[in-house]
Amino acid sequence: MTDLTPASRRRDSFDAMIQTPDADAPVEPARPSAWRRWALPAATIVLAVLGVGALAAAALTPPPADATTTAATSTPTPTPSRTPVRVQPTPAQATPGSLAAADRPVAELADPAWVTRIAKAGNIPERALAAYAGAALAANETHSGCGIGWNTLAAIGFVESEHGSMNGATLRPDGTVAPAIIGIPLDGNGTNPVPDTDQGRIDGDTVWDRAVGPMQFIPSTWAETGQDGNRDGKTDVNQIDDAALAAAMHLCDVGGDLTVSANWIAAIGAYNPSVEYNNRVADAASHFATLR
Repeated sequence: MTDLTPASRRRDSFDAMIQTPDADAPVEPARPSAWRRWALPAATIVLAVLGVGALAAAALTPPPADATTTAATSTPTPTPSRTPVRVQPTPAQATPGSLAAADRPVAELADPAWVTRIAKAGNIPERALAAYAGAALAANETHSGCGIGWNTLAAIGFVESEHGSMNGATLRPDGTVAPAIIGIPLDGNGTNPVPDTDQGRIDGDTVWDRAVGPMQFIPSTWAETGQDGNRDGKTDVNQIDDAALAAAMHLCDVGGDLTVSANWIAAIGAYNPSVEYNNRVADAASHFATLR
């Protein structure tokens, strides 16, 4: 959950976005990219919302034996636009395993075979996808009208930290990210100024707040929304189950029914108010929704 910052690198296609980061680069996350924006037309947004039920039903149905040869649902060709417009992708729902969401770690909620298949298809680390999918399943149990898709959480995780791997960081098997991914100081230099709220306990900065962890929460927001996704009795912003569940709950609380375009847009806008950020998340989420 970062404030808008100036671009420091350019990515001109989704393919360029999924390149492996330089292992020798510092662990501070890069500032939001300035790669070219595309906006889906309004009709496409409406169709995406109307198609939510069919997409969820397909995801909840075990794949046929020849699923590997079945063509994925195509993504509508976007229309270029000079002015970025906030857009909403189709939500995608994970195939559930055992849904005792209140008691089990979120990473155990999605069907393992589904996680393995989709992670491979989407070039998403299995550990990260298990967190995103489980967090979406858990949030949809506690917020029955939310309809958040795993693809929205995966898109945020990708845009914010490349699934916990930004600039050489490692997502460990236990879901922790090391070294910690800590953003730039939100000192008003190209950002909205956010003076320190945590005495440096979370972000190590006693002057300004910084975004932290795989989902890039600022300390003040984490203090309000932090969750214990791995059920270890703690809320850890650097642990992907905790962070993904916090993001899911926050988006559901803010947006309500996220299958409604305006609500999805408002929820992502509350996470980060940048139109460019909203569209980057929408682009990635739309791509992830096509995975089968």
